[in-house]
Amino acid sequence: MVDLQPDSEVIRNLRAVGLRPTRQRMALARLLFGHGNRHVTAESLYESAQRGGIRVSLATVYNTLHQFTTAGLLRQVIVDSSRSYYDTNVDEHHHFYFEDTGEIADIPSDRINSIVPTDLPDNMELSRVDIVVRLRGTA
Repeated sequence: MVDLQPDSEVIRNLRAVGLRPTRQRMALARLLFGHGNRHVTAESLYESAQRGGIRVSLATVYNTLHQFTTAGLLRQVIVDSSRSYYDTNVDEHHHFYFEDTGEIADIPSDRINSIVPTDLPDNMELSRVDIVVRLRGTA
């Protein structure tokens, strides 16, 4: 089994956001947060879990990613209707999406000028601005 974060730290982090530290959540949290900031898909996290000897279903991986996102531990980056990434860096930043490889990379927030609307509808406030810059190789 993969052991990247001490169990006490994983338990503390999960409980801090109101999630019960089940065996599967703890194992997936170790994989997600034990490697520094990274971008994963449900499928890539599932494959990492399988390689690490973690017995978990793909449905559990999806459910856990959604729970972690709702709790603020992850940030979901949707690049198109069929592909979502989960980012362990929840700080304000944007992304490059490389169409040729299907990978994404961070763009630091100070490297791009966000378009922030100032005339918002009544009873609304700006939650977040997500910019995905799509790139492809030249011929």
